[in-house]
Amino acid sequence: MGIVNATPDSFYDGGKLKSDAAILKQVDQMLRDGAAFIDVGGYSSRPDGTHISVEEELQRVIPVIDLIKKSFEGVVLSCDSFRESVIASALQHGIDIVNDISAGKLDSKILETVGKASVPYIMMHMRGTPQTMKSLTNYDNLLIQMNSYFAERIATARAAGIKDIIIDPGFGFAKTTAQNFQLLKQMELLKSQDVPILAGVSRKSMIYKTLGTNASKALNGTSALHMLCLQNGASILRVHDVKEAVEVIQLFQAIQEN
Repeated sequence: MGIVNATPDSFYDGGKLKSDAAILKQVDQMLRDGAAFIDVGGYSSRPDGTHISVEEELQRVIPVIDLIKKSFEGVVLSCDSFRESVIASALQHGIDIVNDISAGKLDSKILETVGKASVPYIMMHMRGTPQTMKSLTNYDNLLIQMNSYFAERIATARAAGIKDIIIDPGFGFAKTTAQNFQLLKQMELLKSQDVPILAGVSRKSMIYKTLGTNASKALNGTSALHMLCLQNGASILRVHDVKEAVEVIQLFQAIQEN
């Protein structure tokens, strides 16, 4: 899953896509490099990210969705938003997948809307909001509590008519660096939910803080952790760098086949 951030303040590539030409160039390259999905988001969910209005989020994402749909026939588009009104509009503009960092906890109406649309739903584990999550990292047992969270959220989503569910462990969301590595090491325990797992570790602080560098220099570390994600149960990688992620997948598949 290739990431297209229609935001000025995302942690790695915020503000890079300032024109239609830049967006089309990035999406074209991602698709050529092997992306199966393109994920468009207009609300930066990084820790302490700026809260924006629904209107501003819509102004950021809808034109990008329209541009990509118009320019790339058959592209599978996901919209990254926790707001029902944004998702409702994005669905009208042809998105194929909903990616909700809050699993319906920040806007409960979103589950009914997704259920009626009969599209796949990605639900992430998070506590609080992007503005408060750094202070909500106290767990008695991280993986047990995450499994309880997903069991409840999946049941609620199923009750709303959602059939195709993907879970995202939420690396970096209400988790310390140490907890992120614990989660990665034990992520296979989430397979008990019997739904696909999406992993998003691309260029995150768990990598660059550990290596004493920054997001722009975290590609090698990202690739290393992508292999572990696949080994520990991930079915989808959400990435900034599609070519390198696809190479990791190809090597992982070669290991599995031999």
